[in-house]
Amino acid sequence: MRIKLFTKKACPRCPEARAVTANLKNVDLYDIEEVDGLTEAAFYGVLSTPSIVIVDDDGKEVVSWRGEVPSRDELAAETL
Repeated sequence: MRIKLFTKKACPRCPEARAVTANLKNVDLYDIEEVDGLTEAAFYGVLSTPSIVIVDDDGKEVVSWRGEVPSRDELAAETL
């Protein structure tokens, strides 16, 4: 499983989302103000930041939080 974190610089809740995913090995960080980040966000239908999308090994979405930040426990429960 991979955790995809979508953020942007002016987002007030994005620092909280970065903190929740800090020190996790399977996190891919995407800035939606950059071309690669925007492309990935479009692929997963991300329209707001912060967004966290957990995908399986085939890249299929398992669970997501869009425009909100889960607790570290919620995130851990989904990635086990």
